[in-house]
Amino acid sequence: MRPNTRNKNKRQRPSETVDSSTQILRKIHEANDITDEDLNHLFMTRKPSANPLPRQHPRQPQLFLRLAPLPTAPASPASGRKPPISSNPRPRPLLRPSRFFYPAGLTNLGATCYANSILQCLYMNASFREGVFSLEIEVLEKYPVLDQIARLFAQLRGSERCFVDSDAFVKTLELDNGVQQDTHEFLTLLLSLLERCLGRSGAAEAKTVVQDLFRGSVSHVTTCEKCGRDSEASSKVEDFYALELNVKGLRSLNESLNDYLSLERLDGDNQYFCGSCDARVDATRCIKLRTLPPVITFQLKRCVFLPKTTAKKKITSSFSFPHVLDMRSRLEESSESELTYELSAVLIHKGSAVNSGHYVAHIKDEKTGLWWKFDDEEVSELGTHPFNEGSSSTPKSESDGASSSGNTMESEVFSSSDAYMLIYSLRCSKIESRGGQRENPIDITRGDVDGVQQPDLPPHLDKWINDLNAAFLEGCKQYDLRKERELNTLTERRQEVRTILSEAAVQSLEEQYFWISTDWLRLWADTISPPALDNTPLLCSHGKVLASKITCMKRISELAWTKLESKFNGGPKLGKGDYCRECLMDGARMVVSSDSYRDRRTFMKSIAGDVLSGKCEDGEYYVSKAWLQQWVKRKNLDAPSEADAGPTNAITCSHRELMPEQAPGARRVLVPENFWSFLVEDALKVTPEDTSGCFCFPLDSSQCSHCTSELSEVADVEDALRTIKAKQRQNHEKLATGKGIALTPHRRYFLLPSPWLVQWRSYINMTGKNSSSVPEPELLNGVIDTLKCEKHARLLERLPELICKRGSFFQKNPYTDKLTIIPEDDWKCFCEEWGGIMENGVSAFIETGNNRNGNASQDVIDLEEDMDIDCQQLILKTSSAVCEECIGDRESCELMRKLSFEVDRRTSKRSRRTNYGKQTSLKVSATTTVYQLKMMIWELLGVMKENQELHKGTQVIDQECATLADMNIFPGDKLWVRDTEKHEDRDIADEICDKKTGHQDIEAGFRGTLLAGDITSEAG
Repeated sequence: MRPNTRNKNKRQRPSETVDSSTQILRKIHEANDITDEDLNHLFMTRKPSANPLPRQHPRQPQLFLRLAPLPTAPASPASGRKPPISSNPRPRPLLRPSRFFYPAGLTNLGATCYANSILQCLYMNASFREGVFSLEIEVLEKYPVLDQIARLFAQLRGSERCFVDSDAFVKTLELDNGVQQDTHEFLTLLLSLLERCLGRSGAAEAKTVVQDLFRGSVSHVTTCEKCGRDSEASSKVEDFYALELNVKGLRSLNESLNDYLSLERLDGDNQYFCGSCDARVDATRCIKLRTLPPVITFQLKRCVFLPKTTAKKKITSSFSFPHVLDMRSRLEESSESELTYELSAVLIHKGSAVNSGHYVAHIKDEKTGLWWKFDDEEVSELGTHPFNEGSSSTPKSESDGASSSGNTMESEVFSSSDAYMLIYSLRCSKIESRGGQRENPIDITRGDVDGVQQPDLPPHLDKWINDLNAAFLEGCKQYDLRKERELNTLTERRQEVRTILSEAAVQSLEEQYFWISTDWLRLWADTISPPALDNTPLLCSHGKVLASKITCMKRISELAWTKLESKFNGGPKLGKGDYCRECLMDGARMVVSSDSYRDRRTFMKSIAGDVLSGKCEDGEYYVSKAWLQQWVKRKNLDAPSEADAGPTNAITCSHRELMPEQAPGARRVLVPENFWSFLVEDALKVTPEDTSGCFCFPLDSSQCSHCTSELSEVADVEDALRTIKAKQRQNHEKLATGKGIALTPHRRYFLLPSPWLVQWRSYINMTGKNSSSVPEPELLNGVIDTLKCEKHARLLERLPELICKRGSFFQKNPYTDKLTIIPEDDWKCFCEEWGGIMENGVSAFIETGNNRNGNASQDVIDLEEDMDIDCQQLILKTSSAVCEECIGDRESCELMRKLSFEVDRRTSKRSRRTNYGKQTSLKVSATTTVYQLKMMIWELLGVMKENQELHKGTQVIDQECATLADMNIFPGDKLWVRDTEKHEDRDIADEICDKKTGHQDIEAGFRGTLLAGDITSEAG
């Protein structure tokens, strides 16, 4: 049978230690003396600490568990916490393995991964990098953006750091580093800015490097099928930095290019107006590539707009693209030179959301042919393929239209569901001529890279980089020296801690020992430079050791104390006999007193339970019933608390007399005399300075006459108010219940503000205790005055619409209209009840007839339905006309303050449909300009803005620079558009291109930055 060792090895709980100490204190109180055995028990010194590190409770004063360091501990002597070796970050891991082979990363300043990806692509292009390094110092000083990008490229080229800080460049562009932006928009704006700045340079390699490398041209050609002539806009050549290709429904780059260059037929409702034929005719429309740059960037349009939800969605379908791309057949004019491109970079957008996520760039090194993954600060080698194994982007073994010469790389095709931009570089067949000069100055691939030397930096940048590297390496050296010194000091401290703790054990009870604070001891063991020894937290008011602090102190030998005191000074010195007898005797008395109080309180709780349940019949004093209920719920304590004060405060009025029981919160109960005495005793202990804090109300106490009179008056007022409310509910039965009121033509009605009517309805229907929480409505005379404008004395609200239900007429939207129609009898009663004047009311009549007056409500009739409705309509006429001028001004101000404008355009720029006799809805706001509205109509209906005749009723809308609020156009209004066909039809892409060429249509995210500014303001 297995022996029972459970109780033998059981660790003593802290609660059991407290109970045993309480028993010792009771014994001391009974004997009125303190023995050595009692002291040994209270201070836990019954056993000598032969082993300072036993496996027992760590709070024992003779144990030093978790204080001594392990012999092989790499860090701190205590708890595994690392000491503060240095406040500086560790620079050694930031060193780049090789400046000439291993690329450097860029810091992410919050949400600047989009900029980092583009900057890495530009830097890894050797021709562009050389062009930036060839800039003159005078140009760099004049244009800070050029200076910062040159310094950034110089750090990426020669810095010893593993990643480079891009903060200076981002600040120069004035970008918001907390907002994620689009890489394509950033690339377009950055290249445009650099092109304008580099154009001021005299260096041949830099002056036209942007347009020579990245700029191509296209034209939008519209051809009439009747006469065969192209439109005037077809001869216009437009430049591009990137080709935007559709992805939705397409699986490969070849299919997207075919879709981009495909013919579109314009027929039916979408016919083209030919100027030569002077008529609408069938036509074809397409995009033609005129010239191609050495570096082609393809923007994959993974962001689509959903018209139903007015939200944007990312397309995450797989998309394939070849390693080698032949563009010769896609160029409009045949070219003798070979147009074979190789994949050089892939920008990836991670994440499913459109306005968030993370950008990563996979870029090929032109010199070594290796691919690298640039993920902000982290740079990793991918090998000879743009995607490593196990990723979501994998190679395929199909040609996909790429030219093949027997090499596997020639026909390799890659697939990705996150690829956002593809960059292809032109393959050069001839590198140098006989004279040693390159035939093609923009040499992308570099040919045989083994024979090409790494170009040196300009002298001023080379000196700047060398100074940065020297300072960085010197910092690393100093850091290593400082760390070595601190580690040596740490080793010595760890050895010192183990030595002193090994000598701290007290071998016998007769041996002299000293008390030391555990907090200071832990601080001494954890830190390299501990403060002076401090035992003051262990002292009582008499300057002796407190037995209650036994868990906060340790017992050490005389030898250990002498070493600590000699090195760290401080104190005070607390020895074996420095315990406080007075505090121990006081503690013993408090324990006995607490026992007595706890027993009394338990007995009193049983009496309180009888009182609350109605079983106590010998009550003689009043106390608050609510207070007594809370008192019973509280736990038994060793002494009274603040909550025990004021048993009669809730039933004491402001006159210090017994409050009437009808008053709110004045419920009371009778308690026996012994219970009352106990409550008074506790209250005086809690607030001894307030002798009048517990008012006494015996059984024969009378209620306060003043409060009784006031309550009676309040009751009378409430009775009268209930009577008034009941009468008003009777006078206005349907209005009080919110039921619809049937309206009869040729009868007189009145208009009331709907908010006032809602408040009145709440007021009269609220009864009982919460009736005072609903405020009274305002007087009608003042309310009616607010309905009219001061300038014209006309109505400031539009009239409600009417509807016919089962042969009767009702107000169509009584719960949302600003005005409510009420009968004449109700208005008369309201005037008598709420201080209105009969003649000042806004009267209304319901008639049938033609609606031609401005003071009548009218239904909004759609154009296609207007012919089916009889000219006789239901009309609401009022004594005061509606002031459209003041209403328009007010609504304009409100919309300008609250609403924001956002125009969402469909992705296709060439697919248009013209709809006749149809109606549609547009998302606009008060700040939408008429020009923006016309562009939205052009986008949606296909009516060119010059041919749009736009009007609201009889008002012609022709001021393109004005906002809709300026023209008194508000949400819900209906506008009519007529196609005049005066001007030759053209594509909306032409208008958009013109806007972009003039830099007037900058994306909202870059407004206010240098990318959207003028270089004249940036120079200097």
